[in-house]
Amino acid sequence: MAFPKNFLWGSATAAVQTEGAYNVAGRGLTNLDVMTLGSKQEKRKITDDFIEGYYYPSMKGSDFYNRYKEDIELLSQMKVNAFRMSISWTRIFPNGDDVNPNEEGLEFYDKVFDELLKHNITPIVTMSHFDVPLGLKKYGYWAGREVVSFFEKYAKTILKRYKGKVNYWLTFNEINCMSTQPWVAGGINSDDEQLRMSAAYHQFLASALTVKAAHEIDSNNKVGMMYCGHFSYPNSCDPEDVLHTVEFNHQMMYYIDVQCRGEYPKHQLKRMERIGVVLPIKENDAQLLKEGTVDFISFSYYLTHVTGKLTDGIHKGLNGIQTGYKNPYLEYSQWGWGIDPKGLRFALNELYDRYNLPLMIVENGIGAIDVLNEDKTINDDYRIAYLKSHIRQIKKAIEYDGVPVIGYTTWAAMDLPSLSTGEITKRYGFIYVDADDYGNGTYNRYKKDSFYWYKKVCESNGEELD
Repeated sequence: MAFPKNFLWGSATAAVQTEGAYNVAGRGLTNLDVMTLGSKQEKRKITDDFIEGYYYPSMKGSDFYNRYKEDIELLSQMKVNAFRMSISWTRIFPNGDDVNPNEEGLEFYDKVFDELLKHNITPIVTMSHFDVPLGLKKYGYWAGREVVSFFEKYAKTILKRYKGKVNYWLTFNEINCMSTQPWVAGGINSDDEQLRMSAAYHQFLASALTVKAAHEIDSNNKVGMMYCGHFSYPNSCDPEDVLHTVEFNHQMMYYIDVQCRGEYPKHQLKRMERIGVVLPIKENDAQLLKEGTVDFISFSYYLTHVTGKLTDGIHKGLNGIQTGYKNPYLEYSQWGWGIDPKGLRFALNELYDRYNLPLMIVENGIGAIDVLNEDKTINDDYRIAYLKSHIRQIKKAIEYDGVPVIGYTTWAAMDLPSLSTGEITKRYGFIYVDADDYGNGTYNRYKKDSFYWYKKVCESNGEELD
């Protein structure tokens, strides 16, 4: 049997995409709340506040806030033993810099964790999944050093409150998105590299402080970093293509270097020196980064890239970047994302060879238009085929390559508004949510064919895939 007995099989969500209830029980607004609905043709807009005439998907999400018991019961029926979710920072500290936490927010997550544990489901909790309190605007969001201490206070609050209930923690979701989508990663609505690299530096410090606090509060805590899975092949064996691919990987993976090795790699320091970026370093920062390295690496995996001499730095675009190339050997999803199961085995080997830490895949899935039939069934064989092919590659990485993979949580447990477009009709879940892109619908839940298939996968510890 390739998968270890204690392997974590689950699915994933994010608070700002699923909970809804954006103005309930003292919750404050976040950067993602003011992102409008977009589409394949039109980018999401960022507004200062809610503007009439626009729809903001996070207002309703998937209504998890009101339906968490029903959703967790469905997860239990699917036989998962893990659930990756996030805590909304603004449910706990509505403005980010509040003196005291919001008790109603803390109580909500107590109820969610108690419900999960009642069903023997292990929570894997992201502290910041692309939600920065709008109240931190006066500090420049993550560009401001003050935000480090605000996050530390928030992290210690939830670490203490949920001691004994949560032992797997992730600090920042897809932290390297500061180089591709800085608004969602840290509230930086600018292409200014000084701002982006300063914000990333402050998140590294906040993560290190959190790791130290987590270990002090509960020795059973394990804290991971979370990497947005940008992995790339050279366009050809032309040395220019290969060297540009090395440069691309340096710009993406240096985030893992800092959080796993506790220091910036030389190539990143040289790059910042060339372009005039000066990190806001203070005394004892270097020691803090060394002392606050993570216990494991988690990452999302949806696709791979092709890079080469046409790739000029990191460009924002679909899934955060455009590289100038398209892989002719792959099939593509309805949203133009390359489907590359073998790339997941490549990614697992790449990460373990570089860092020698346990690995957890915490997002993997395909967005597609699902059809709710008259009998309330959903036939999503394409999702089954996608996930099956990726799980087989994980199995090979464990069995043949010796990579220590400790968990796999698909994206997503139930349908939710997509980060890239805000569309809920770009569906990822095992559970169909009866809603359209504008928040109309019953929000009733229906099991897709993939729900029953994944149940067999979880029950058999990954052995029954057909």
